[in-house]
Amino acid sequence: QVQLVESGGGLVQAGGSLSLSCAASGDTFSNYYMGWFRQAPGKEREFVGAVTWSGASTYYADSVKGRFTISRDNAKNMVYLRMNSLKPEDTAVYYCAAKVAGSYKYWGQGTQVTVSS
Repeated sequence: QVQLVESGGGLVQAGGSLSLSCAASGDTFSNYYMGWFRQAPGKEREFVGAVTWSGASTYYADSVKGRFTISRDNAKNMVYLRMNSLKPEDTAVYYCAAKVAGSYKYWGQGTQVTVSS
């Protein structure tokens, strides 16, 4: 199994940028397809994006495509979410998650991102 810890959340003005990090420990990190999710107050958790095991491919929700970038560094057991052109509707708790056998099995505790207008 793998343990995940997010960091980097905070308060930012609309139009600004923020970078989130997710540190993994435990199992071999490169074995895991990694995803980022978010949950706003009163809403369901939603998919933000994902990165394949080697980092060669990334996938994004339409709502963040062109603004957010996911990357990973397997040597450092890290996955990142760079968020640009932030909007108030991006306000949420952001989670990283590790996918096993087709489902996201391991989750971090989340980090709050607040975008002020």
